[in-house]
Amino acid sequence: MDDQGRGPDPRPAGAAGEPPESASETEPRPLPYEGVWRFTASAVDASVPQARHAVRDLLYRQGVPVSDDLAQGLLLIVSELVTNAVRHAAVLSPVLAVEVAVGAEWVRVAVEDNHPYRPTALETDHGRTGGRGLLLVREITREAGGICDIEHTAGGGKVIWAALPLKPVRVS
Repeated sequence: MDDQGRGPDPRPAGAAGEPPESASETEPRPLPYEGVWRFTASAVDASVPQARHAVRDLLYRQGVPVSDDLAQGLLLIVSELVTNAVRHAAVLSPVLAVEVAVGAEWVRVAVEDNHPYRPTALETDHGRTGGRGLLLVREITREAGGICDIEHTAGGGKVIWAALPLKPVRVS
């Protein structure tokens, strides 16, 4: 899940369709805000606001050039992904990991747990409360011009991630 925040593609290293890394020594130097940060949290309800605040503070502290709309979208994605891990994976994964990777043109947030179940986005059912977190994550990501995916980890768990462009996408 660690590509050091470099390159044109925000997909985690080794993702399907990712171009091979070049060994070029002429790669540009990283911008001051580029990098990858990872922290773990217990799979408990209190971790949801803690993760959201940690990501918000990280973006601010590193000087990542995110608009207010993008920051709010990222924080909502983090909240939804951590909430899903707490609600659905805690039995098999008492600890979850949150990763923030920032490249020159994109920012990616990911949540990893050790539960093997791979969730699917539910369709809107107005008679039901809850159960639409992943649908919301996909919608926020799509509207921002980003990409999201769910991947299995080598340990049998999963990583759910969303990558959004730092600059707004023009809708024509």
